[in-house]
Amino acid sequence: MDLRIFTEPQQGATYDTLLTVAKATEDLGFDAFFRSDHYLRMGEGDGLPGPTDAWITLAGLARETKRIRLGTLMTAGTFRLPGVLAIQVAQVDQMSGGRVELGLGAGWFEEEHKAYGIPFPKEKFARLEEQLAIVTGLWATEAGATFDHHGTYYDLTGSPALPKPAQAKIPVLIGGHGATRTPRLAAQYADEFNIPFASVEDSERQFGRVRAAAERAGREAGDLVYSNALVACVGKDDREVARRAAAIGRDVDELKANGLAGSPAEVVDRIGRYAEIGAGRIYLQILDLGDLDHLDLISARVQSQLT
Repeated sequence: MDLRIFTEPQQGATYDTLLTVAKATEDLGFDAFFRSDHYLRMGEGDGLPGPTDAWITLAGLARETKRIRLGTLMTAGTFRLPGVLAIQVAQVDQMSGGRVELGLGAGWFEEEHKAYGIPFPKEKFARLEEQLAIVTGLWATEAGATFDHHGTYYDLTGSPALPKPAQAKIPVLIGGHGATRTPRLAAQYADEFNIPFASVEDSERQFGRVRAAAERAGREAGDLVYSNALVACVGKDDREVARRAAAIGRDVDELKANGLAGSPAEVVDRIGRYAEIGAGRIYLQILDLGDLDHLDLISARVQSQLT
């Protein structure tokens, strides 16, 4: 079971804070550092000092880390043109020595689009499908050849399809709860399917849909990695769990019901339930980025039991 650290910087974090967390992620033996791609805080608070851009952040971290994988859950398809995104991600992959992964979603948070003047089209899912075709198509085009795409929303003619990533294939993550279109897209384009903030039962049902879609598409269901993203709130004792829950404005019972909360033993047991239904990777959503002791505890008392 891979454990990855997943952050939500739109809630209020500087690049230096993210760098500190990413270095701790690496030093403590976690598999990867991922971040959301949002420009506006959700919920209460002022979001100070303001948003950081996902791919600018990852470019910096690519040069300041050595081992961990780096990626997004999820890059918003509404934020960047697909040709530009393919260039950005390939460049960051080169900068990292081949450690980048791209989670790409349709985009959903209308208020941040209004706040920063970003168009919020109605036909987001259909655009996402074209974006996936373009980004993966550009990367897969042989050097010296050109790439064309003539679609409903995007038109590319004679693209040199450069630059190329350092990796032969950048892993693509697709995720969500959709019952039909999401599994179909995952079967066609994804190396990993991720379901965010879902119960064991809902995860099992959605993993089953993706496996079936993969087989219909002529792939082995086991070709994909299946993963969950879950909020983490771990403490040595009940008092520490309560303190950490209060720090992120959440209720302990709610966190235990919907996330990974409690003592290390409780969290290991709950992760085991996800492993039983096929999850091979967990993204630990860490909301208090100043609490590095939290990461240390998870590394020493949770991760150590899973590896």
